[in-house]
Amino acid sequence: MWTRDIVLLLVTVFFARFGQGIQQGVNTNFFVDDMGLGGDQVLWLAGIREIPGLSLMFMAALLMRVPQAYRASMALLLMGIGYGCYAVVHSYGALLAMVLIGSVGFHNWLPLQSSLGMGLVSRENSGRVLGRIDSIGSLASIAGMLLIVLLSERLSLRIFFVIGGALIAAAAVTVSKLPKNIGGDLRNTPRLILKKRYWLYYVLTLFEGSRTQIFHTFGAWVLVNHYGLNARMISAILIVSGLFNFLTAPRMGAWIDRFGERKVLATSYVALALCFAGYATIHNVWFLAGLFILIRMLVLFRIGLHTYVNRIALPGELSPTLTAGVSINHITSVGISMIAGTLLQVVGYEKLCWGAAVIILCSVPFALAIRTQKTAA
Repeated sequence: MWTRDIVLLLVTVFFARFGQGIQQGVNTNFFVDDMGLGGDQVLWLAGIREIPGLSLMFMAALLMRVPQAYRASMALLLMGIGYGCYAVVHSYGALLAMVLIGSVGFHNWLPLQSSLGMGLVSRENSGRVLGRIDSIGSLASIAGMLLIVLLSERLSLRIFFVIGGALIAAAAVTVSKLPKNIGGDLRNTPRLILKKRYWLYYVLTLFEGSRTQIFHTFGAWVLVNHYGLNARMISAILIVSGLFNFLTAPRMGAWIDRFGERKVLATSYVALALCFAGYATIHNVWFLAGLFILIRMLVLFRIGLHTYVNRIALPGELSPTLTAGVSINHITSVGISMIAGTLLQVVGYEKLCWGAAVIILCSVPFALAIRTQKTAA
C-alpha cells in the first residue's frame, strides 16, 4: 500500500495540517486577546468563513475537468495565502476578507484530500488509508502545537500565521507532483451530481455540519473566555488531542472497514451526544478539556461518510459527490453559526451544547439506515 504516490499525499497532508495546526492553535487567543473579539463576533466570523463551502459544488463544477492534483495545489496555495495574511490584519473587516480567501482554498481542498486518498487504493482499504491520512494529520498538528508551546512567549501570535501559511504553500508544491489521472478519465467525469442514490449521505452530512460548527467554533473559546486558558495551555490541550488522534485514527479506519459504516457511525453519534451533554452540564475546566479531547477524537469517525460514498459510488462520481456533500454540509454550518452567534449572549453556551446533542441524536436513525450493497443506478 505504501506507494510513491501515497507517500507524496501523506507528505502533503503533513505540511498542510502542520500549517493548520499552528493557525488553529493561536486562532482563539488571537481573536480574543489581540483583536478583542467577543463570542458573538467569533461565531459570526465562523459563519462567514463557511460561506464558500455553500458554493463549493458550483466552484468545483467549473474545475472538475482539471486534474485533481492540480486543483488540490491551487486550493492549498490559496489557503496558505489567506491564513498567512492574518498576520497583517488589524480590523474586523480585513480579517473577514482574509478568512474568506483562506476558506475558499480550505473548502476546495477538503473533499480532494479524501478523493485523492481513495483514488490511490482499493475500496476495501479506503477506511484504512483515510485513517492513516488522519493519523499523519494529527501528528502534524502536534508538531504545530509544540511549536506554539515552545515559542508563544517569545514571538508575536502574528508570526505564527506567517509560518503556517508558508507550510501550507509547501503542501501545494508537493501535491502538484501527484499523477494527473487519479480519479479516472476526467473527460467523462460529471461536473455536478445530486442523485437520489446518495440521499442518505446528503442527510448525514447535513446533520454533521451543525454539530461540527457549534463545537469547533467555540469549544476552545469557552476554555479561553470562561476559564482564562492562554495560547500555551490551549496548545498543550491540542497536543494531547493530536496524540490521541494520531494513535487511534488508523484503528478507527480499520474498524470502519471491518464493522461497516452503519455500526461505527451510529455508535460514534451516541457517544458524541453524551459528550456534548457533559460540556453543557459540567463546569470543571479540566473535565471540559478532557471532553474537548474526546470530542475531537470521535469526530474522526466522519471518514465513515466518505468511505460509505466510496463503496456505493458509480465510476467517476466519487469526487463530485463528495464535493456536493461539502456544500450541503455548509447549509447548516453557516446557518447554525449565525443562529448560535445571535443566541450565545441570550441563552449561554450550555444550551447551545444541548441543542447540538439533540441534533446529533436525530442523525442516529439515518446512520442505522446505511447499507453498502451495490444497487442499480
